Amino acid sequence: METIKLTIDNKRVIVTKGTTVHQAAKQAGIHIPTLCYMNLELLNIENKPGGCRICVVEQEGRRNLAPSCSTVCTEGMVIKTNSPRVLNARKTVLELILSDHPKDCLICPKAGRCELQTLAFQLGIRRIHSVENAEMSTYRKDQSPSIIRDMDKCVMCRRCEMICNKVQTVGALSAVNRGFMSVVAPAFEQDLKHSPCTFCGQCVAICPTGALTEVDQVQRLIRALTDKTKTVVVQTAPAVRVALGEEFDMPPGSIVTGKMVAALREMDFKYVFDTDFAADLTIMEEGSELLDRLTRYVAGDKSVKLPILTSCCPAWVNFFEYNYPDMLDVPSTARSPQQMFGSIAKTYLADKLGIKREDMVVVSVMPCLAKKYECQRDEFKVNGNPDVDYAISTRELAHLMREANINFAALPDEEFDHPLGESTGAGVIFGATGGVIEAAVRTAYELFTGNKCPRIDFEELRGLEGIRTATVDFNGTPIHIGIAHKLGNARKLLDGIRSGLYNLHAIEIMACPGGCIGGAGQPLHQGDSSIIKERFDAIYREDAQKTIRKSHENPYIIKLYEEFLGKPLSEKSHHLLHTHYFEKK
Repeated sequence: METIKLTIDNKRVIVTKGTTVHQAAKQAGIHIPTLCYMNLELLNIENKPGGCRICVVEQEGRRNLAPSCSTVCTEGMVIKTNSPRVLNARKTVLELILSDHPKDCLICPKAGRCELQTLAFQLGIRRIHSVENAEMSTYRKDQSPSIIRDMDKCVMCRRCEMICNKVQTVGALSAVNRGFMSVVAPAFEQDLKHSPCTFCGQCVAICPTGALTEVDQVQRLIRALTDKTKTVVVQTAPAVRVALGEEFDMPPGSIVTGKMVAALREMDFKYVFDTDFAADLTIMEEGSELLDRLTRYVAGDKSVKLPILTSCCPAWVNFFEYNYPDMLDVPSTARSPQQMFGSIAKTYLADKLGIKREDMVVVSVMPCLAKKYECQRDEFKVNGNPDVDYAISTRELAHLMREANINFAALPDEEFDHPLGESTGAGVIFGATGGVIEAAVRTAYELFTGNKCPRIDFEELRGLEGIRTATVDFNGTPIHIGIAHKLGNARKLLDGIRSGLYNLHAIEIMACPGGCIGGAGQPLHQGDSSIIKERFDAIYREDAQKTIRKSHENPYIIKLYEEFLGKPLSEKSHHLLHTHYFEKK
């Protein structure tokens, strides 16, 4: 490859042709502060708009300062990243940004993790020069079921626009207006809930300020916990246990399942259950649906709708309701594990405990912001009472623990309650891309062939590539499987099916990078692929440690069908565990 030699802060640096100054400086161990720039390794995209001018550097022979994120290295280039002129320019630019920024840092949801605040500290800004009676830009607040937009705090870095349009291909956000009134908003400045937004929340995950935050339900939950007339139960998603530790300075990928259970008990949840149980239940229903379609397809029934699409991810469900209304009969009708758990908790469990549905409060701890939207969908309510009352994120759980003054690292390991706390390895791997379909294969193989599955680990279904395909041999019947994570890849995969590029029997799609482990409710990772990889590996370590690793072998799942549901795809199962979809185009 052709290389370029340049000098940065008196250091000789050799880089490949096409490298930007910012990349070259990083390679040389030189830090250049940024605001709008992001190198999202996991998303395989580099956002370098050069708009904020925080990353400017001095280039010998160039009159104006150069934005390092968008300036390409040239042979013999001499760069200064820390000259007085550069430092003064960065400070001046940041002061101008701060002059039109709200000063409510003490109560901002992003306090302590605000990149703007961090930059102000790094650049030594101790006071904001303001003009008396100077006008500040203002914009109305917008709250959807999952996301709050407070554009008064927007610094027009346009990261959210980049990830919404380039990575997720949703197209819900773009810059509108000019000058002082410019803002990032949906088309025609409509509310987010009326836009094509899927509530995946990836815009929230990369916003450097408090302009985009999640709808916080912690205070409402605290009120429910103190209400003695309510029985409050909680379920925890598989991806939460491999990321929660990061909020308490533990290394990425730390498995904190037992400590998490102990913490939830300390906070007075009556019962602590595992969403992995509902993941096993999902496999029984979704796997049986896959089995039914495959059996009819192999028998020559041409009316069978294939490929079958997994339906566990609510952002993905929202995406295909908006973008693929002609394919609404293809996805599995099985509800997500969150919603299956809520339905079973407020029927089967409530009956066992002798509690009225209305007196049970079901809380879910999720890595996902779209789960907040999902539990508010009307089809998941009975006479206005939702199956899941509150969905809080991993970050919200950490906030709740701090508010309760819990020393998380010192907690002993405790076990989930039964009967809805027993799960298998198949339930655990739901948290990673490829995990849902691998869990389904472990069960579907044995039900389809009538034989013991010769292996449990299907390595060909694992990985962090955006789109993956594999073929699994069901004892002589080849089953073609597709997997995608991130909605832009989902679009490519579905468009490929429409065009005949892919011939598949089953597809798993997750909206977030790496699957649920990279969900927008997780501890912020800013696209760091090493953090996602550690969480990914931890999910499969947890799976390998399980005594039972196939959903249909979970004894409590077997008992649930014997006592209550009858069999997978029964009339009662369809009523409680399945759903339908709507055209939103």
